[in-house]
Amino acid sequence: MALGELTTEELLENFELFDDWEERYRYLIDLGRKLPDFPETDKNDTTKVNGCISQVWMTAEIEDGPPQRVLLKADSDAHIVKGLIAVLLVVYSHKTPQEVLATDINGVFEQLELGSHISVNRRNGFYAMVERIKSLAAAA
Repeated sequence: MALGELTTEELLENFELFDDWEERYRYLIDLGRKLPDFPETDKNDTTKVNGCISQVWMTAEIEDGPPQRVLLKADSDAHIVKGLIAVLLVVYSHKTPQEVLATDINGVFEQLELGSHISVNRRNGFYAMVERIKSLAAAA
């Protein structure tokens, strides 16, 4: 299944299929491999997400509507972080700016049990990406 076809509910269900975190990490890395191509020319200081230990770049476009929808693209130089980006794209991309701003990412984060299985630095980076997504949606 392509990343863009995966729903948040399906993502949560898929995570529950795995018995241990090693399998979940592999799934997370596999999700990261499905990220849409991110142009090298877009990897710059303007698109860089501050607050991440790894390199992370993120852009947003507004798809014409009605309703208008946010189309996110992102990339990282770290495999696990790419997987976390994929989770965020499943949750946020192709939503209206209002839906993006109203989404409870904390609930998804807890349901995926990421809080107890990723490092504090990755957690901080995850929420830095969430803040970037929300600011891009607010600007729309």
